[in-house]
Amino acid sequence: MNEIEATIKGKPVDERRRCRQEHTKPRLEALKLCLDTEYNNLSSKSELAIAIRYTTTRWIAMTRFADDGQIEMDNNIAERSIRPNAVGKKNWLFAGCDNGGARSASIYTLIKTAKHNGLNE
Repeated sequence: MNEIEATIKGKPVDERRRCRQEHTKPRLEALKLCLDTEYNNLSSKSELAIAIRYTTTRWIAMTRFADDGQIEMDNNIAERSIRPNAVGKKNWLFAGCDNGGARSASIYTLIKTAKHNGLNE
């Protein structure tokens, strides 16, 4: 499906929706059928059955993008935006003390605010 999304990137919303309906939706339906079939052949306590159940119980949310040209297929933009915070959390564990952590937080806030306002980019 990534190849489909690559072809419609930057296109108008109605064109993205039409393409997804034509190309992506049948693939999603085939995947759902495959998951349901496989699930019925597994012990409900197996790890694969648990993974399939997790997927199928979230199916509507997971496939919503196919019916709406405005929605992205993934959340990579959001993930990239919070990545520095996730990396920073690991670094903050080694601040040394509470005061060091507070100083680090102040410095990171100052740097992020400066970047947000277009300074030093």
